Amino acid sequence: MKSADPWRFPIVVAQIPDTGLHRAFEASDATRAAMADLADLREVTSASASFDLTPKSGGRVHVTGEVRARIGQTCVVTLDPIENEINETVDLMFAPSEQIRSLSALVDEAAQSEDEEVPDPPEPIIDGVIDLGRLATDALFLAIDPYPRRPDATFDLPAEIMDPADHPFAALKALQSDGKPSPAKKRPGTSGDDGDL
Repeated sequence: MKSADPWRFPIVVAQIPDTGLHRAFEASDATRAAMADLADLREVTSASASFDLTPKSGGRVHVTGEVRARIGQTCVVTLDPIENEINETVDLMFAPSEQIRSLSALVDEAAQSEDEEVPDPPEPIIDGVIDLGRLATDALFLAIDPYPRRPDATFDLPAEIMDPADHPFAALKALQSDGKPSPAKKRPGTSGDDGDL
């Protein structure tokens, strides 16, 4: 069974100093293999993350940082193995679970206003812990190109010559050419060809 959280790096919120906390870490070989399996990648050759955690009022924590990775994929055009670099920035607010509903409502109100910048809804702090590994995994997976291709790869459709008989109006044309057009019907009340009134 595939693990939903192959990369774990839990941080206890109560242990974050008032001055903030910086953490940088790398994924092990086993973790990278599990991530590749979970994301249906050929391989994850490297994965690292760096985060700064800043305590805010109400037990909230502001998390910023970046996730870097090198992943092996398969070109959707040539089926050749290719490698892609990922460098994803992270800027999220975490809040105690009981605050999520009210804070999300505030975000919805901001979205309905004419403000240009709307903050993202906060993420929940689960059991007093923020899992930076899971955060890094989510950021990495969201940055994966689902249709990777080599820079020089092109997808050319085969040139097909249409048979005139396959044209959608070919049947109609055939019906018209089978016989002469039928004569126009006389309307009631019109005179005949003998000139009588």
